[in-house]
Amino acid sequence: MTKVLYIPAHPHDDTMSYSMAVGKAFIEEYKLINPDHEVVNVDLYKDDVPQIDVDVFSGWGKLQSGKGFEELSSEEKAKVGRLTELCDQFVSADKYVFVTPMWNFSFPPVMKAYIDSVAVAGKTFKYTEQGPVGLLTDKKAMHIQARGGIYSEGPAAGMEMGHRYLSIIMQFFGVPSFEGIFVEGHAAMPDKANEIKENAIARAKDAAHTF
Repeated sequence: MTKVLYIPAHPHDDTMSYSMAVGKAFIEEYKLINPDHEVVNVDLYKDDVPQIDVDVFSGWGKLQSGKGFEELSSEEKAKVGRLTELCDQFVSADKYVFVTPMWNFSFPPVMKAYIDSVAVAGKTFKYTEQGPVGLLTDKKAMHIQARGGIYSEGPAAGMEMGHRYLSIIMQFFGVPSFEGIFVEGHAAMPDKANEIKENAIARAKDAAHTF
């Protein structure tokens, strides 16, 4: 069975967030088209996503030195264990749908913490004599992003870093297909905000048919 991870990183729901509204339209359309696929919601603002901190480094160090998982402290077990769960879940999926707003030209920090949890040598990539090689060569990914201003052209073109970062990470993991759906300009042009959102929702539903 095809497994899809729906990965929103927004504190608001679809009634308040443009990215979440478009993301909801996309994944609901996708489920209608593919009722036999498993869709797993990985809500980064509700799920436990540990940051890589002193406990994680300490736990990893103990494991690398040959100690067993049972020898880790309770804090190390909780964080290292959870990071392993997130990575294994990511590797087991066939498709990924990231949903984020653009904050300060990037995305909410919890998305970076999540990427750090799945960027694991031997699972999503490996090191070779020729350099790192991605291991997720049979996956697909989509990024749905809302931008209050215009960043696809004009003076701010090239300043957006969230989608570019995810694009680089997907390439690093070997994911061959990475698409984007962008909702932009609704804050800069409030009189057209609803039209912008509805157009993005229509594009998202169309994209769900080929994802």
